[in-house]
Amino acid sequence: MAGGILRRSGRSRRAPLPGLGLLLVLGAALAGCGGQGAVRSPDPGALPLVGGTRVVAQVKQCDTGANAYCAIEVVVLAPSLSTSGELVAIERRVLLEHGWTRAHPDTGEEMAADSPGEKIHLNYATAYGDLLGIDLGWIHRSTAIEMALSKAMFARVPAMSLMMELGST
Repeated sequence: MAGGILRRSGRSRRAPLPGLGLLLVLGAALAGCGGQGAVRSPDPGALPLVGGTRVVAQVKQCDTGANAYCAIEVVVLAPSLSTSGELVAIERRVLLEHGWTRAHPDTGEEMAADSPGEKIHLNYATAYGDLLGIDLGWIHRSTAIEMALSKAMFARVPAMSLMMELGST
């Protein structure tokens, strides 16, 4: 074999590339993962936030079940405000001004809203409200979100937690 070409009975053909078969099998396996293709998740850029706030944590949490989807968890700080309750109240007004509608939250400590066209469902709460829900087992958040909420509480900085999920449409 010279230069990757096999010669047999006067005919030439290229030798198979090493690992090509493995690459094809791997590609086919990956194409079959996830059912309908990429896992759907909301766009965090679609969320109107209170002016002067700062996102300090953002985590994508995915459910890989039959109806695979991802939710986006976010922690927002508002050092210029007095309380987390004030932050949540202003966020509610901002959402309504942008055409979001009130919705049913997961717990009594949270607020909820649906985006125009119900493409995104949002649950949001004060740092204390979400930490209480986590502690009592009502809700689950990633460790990074829990830590960001705890740090904000101990630093006495107004903070809220938001969870964006795909809506019903």
